[in-house]
Amino acid sequence: MDKASSDCPYPGCFFCVMKEGNPSKRRASILKFFRELPSQDDDGQVLPISGLWNTAMAHPNDPEFIELGIFECMASLIWKGLKNRRWLSHDQNIYIPYYAAHIIGSYTMNLEEFAERAVRAGVIPPLIGLLRGRLTWVEQRVAVRALGHLATYPNTFLSVEGHGEILELSIQLAVSSLEIVYSHFYQYVDRRLSYHCDLLTRGMGGVEMESRKAEEWASQLQCWSLQLINCFAFKPEFLPTICKPEFLVKLPGMWGGLVNENSPAGIGLLRTICHHKMGRGPVANCPGIIEALCNIARSSDDWQYMAIDCLLWLIQDSSTCHKVVEKAVPVLVDLAEITNLGDQKKVGESIITVLEECLQAQSGARSSLSSHTKEQIEELLTSRQRLKWEKTMPKEDLHIKQATSLVVKLEGNSLFSSGNISGAASKYSEALTLCPMRSKKERVVLYSNRAQCHLLLQQPLAAISDATRALCLHNPLNRHAKSLWRRAQAYDMLGLAKESLLDAILFINECSQSSDPDLSLRQNKVPDYAERLVKKQMRASWLFREAAIKHGGVHCEGDGHDVYGGQDTDDSEWETVSESDIGNDGNEGQDDEEEDDDEEEDNQWENEDGGKEKSTTRKA
Repeated sequence: MDKASSDCPYPGCFFCVMKEGNPSKRRASILKFFRELPSQDDDGQVLPISGLWNTAMAHPNDPEFIELGIFECMASLIWKGLKNRRWLSHDQNIYIPYYAAHIIGSYTMNLEEFAERAVRAGVIPPLIGLLRGRLTWVEQRVAVRALGHLATYPNTFLSVEGHGEILELSIQLAVSSLEIVYSHFYQYVDRRLSYHCDLLTRGMGGVEMESRKAEEWASQLQCWSLQLINCFAFKPEFLPTICKPEFLVKLPGMWGGLVNENSPAGIGLLRTICHHKMGRGPVANCPGIIEALCNIARSSDDWQYMAIDCLLWLIQDSSTCHKVVEKAVPVLVDLAEITNLGDQKKVGESIITVLEECLQAQSGARSSLSSHTKEQIEELLTSRQRLKWEKTMPKEDLHIKQATSLVVKLEGNSLFSSGNISGAASKYSEALTLCPMRSKKERVVLYSNRAQCHLLLQQPLAAISDATRALCLHNPLNRHAKSLWRRAQAYDMLGLAKESLLDAILFINECSQSSDPDLSLRQNKVPDYAERLVKKQMRASWLFREAAIKHGGVHCEGDGHDVYGGQDTDDSEWETVSESDIGNDGNEGQDDEEEDDDEEEDNQWENEDGGKEKSTTRKA
């Protein structure tokens, strides 16, 4: 290699090579560096590798290093780490396989051309060695990331699928990743490998930062494994391997936790599986999956539309419809007034069309629909017809209907204030039959009020249904604060921590932006009742919860006891409102605003400061 700068103590220094002013000399020196590096045993090799890691992340589309052999160099370095443990333990070489796999993943994430170069350079076999866990979970994480990028492109997927063990290894890793990270790193603070801690925190922060980053990386390890499996799931020939019941039933629970911001995780893989007829059968045979899809479809999950797609495809398939229709129809009816859901357009119309076709297909003597399910679909179709009729009605008639609905609603509010919750619910139902379909704001309030009644009557499923309908009608979608809070409590009553948590967090966000004095946060402080619920559900849905229950709690240095023993802490502050708890204060009525108001309700809110919303979940 060319002579280094006179100020540099390292002959052949990579950083000095990068400063070479002559482009041809610079390229020749870099080429030589990549060729010779894997065979060298000098100290300080991690420095240029970490520099390349930074460059790859900052400029993943720059072809210079690709053309000069960086993939061949990184593949050789990974092999060296896998085969030569003496070299790996020398100096700081333990970092090098991690950086090498990360560099491969960064340079292959955007351009298929680079991915093809990587495959020709032979990166797949050493990445598989890391994927097998021959080093540690930290290297598994970057290996599955790189392989996932290679599997994304049609040409390089053929090379990935040629290594049959990749799919099996990815499935095993998706299932066990959280337990591996917890038991091998998170649980015993004083046993954490120093290079793991350095990679996680970059030398910034202590134990708390390490733990937070470990949770984030564990989520990524699982989600990236699922993304790699998803690439295989697009090919029907791999579905028998993927669609094993013991794996499928775990997918809805693989959501990545709150640290997962942009991966559909388990629900994304389920959607790909359900897109194939061959995949729908195994999914329909798992009742737990269908129930989970229903919960996700009626939630604030960012991937709500994926669950809706799954349910629609399962109903449209004559071979699976009879297995899922009774559970799926009530959920889809609740969602039928959604207009757009993210990039998905006319979602409600699609739902209505599928349900109408289902009703027609099941109209014979061998119908698998129960009478109640038929009634729900027919009621939905009647509502759509009613909307068409209202378009031809004189405005005066519509105003009369709306005024009548308002009178009935006020009667419901009065009954609610006097403690007659069942009577109030009936009045809100009557008001809904009178209220014009196009009066969406008023209908939001009526559904939300009735949801509160169901909560107080200990009817969480009915509360979820009504709160969901209110949220679907609201503009923007899923942003009606009080309906979010009511549904969060209903999900809590059913023990559905994730769904409750997502609604509670959105409720807090909406409170912070609301002009309603009953909702706005006083001095930007989170309402006490919401904070308690969020803390409770964060514990219940903690990413490492199952691993902590299985392996025991976290041990800090010098401690002989568990910091977290897998049990919930006392949530006695979070109490249930029973009928006897209903406020005797006649001022605690239901909502009484007109349609043109901003959906500002005065429905029973009570917090620590003597406000008005009472919690309605069971005592923990």
